[in-house]
Amino acid sequence: MTWNKPNKDDRSDNVEKLQDMVQNTIENIERAEESLHFSSSEQREQIEAKNQRREESIQAFRAEIQDEANARENGFRE
Repeated sequence: MTWNKPNKDDRSDNVEKLQDMVQNTIENIERAEESLHFSSSEQREQIEAKNQRREESIQAFRAEIQDEANARENGFRE
């Protein structure tokens, strides 16, 4: 019987991936805000609620970016 080895935890590009996620989320917020001009009041409420959740996600991404940057600076190794 052969055992599969787990994949190595490669965190080398996590900061960059998280930064891309922040940028994509910001772009989604901007697109959603542009669509507010053409939305009904119900759609407007939904868009605003979703953008609020997106803002919260951005805060979480930024905290994780800081954690990953600190790990990188401290020489994270598996």
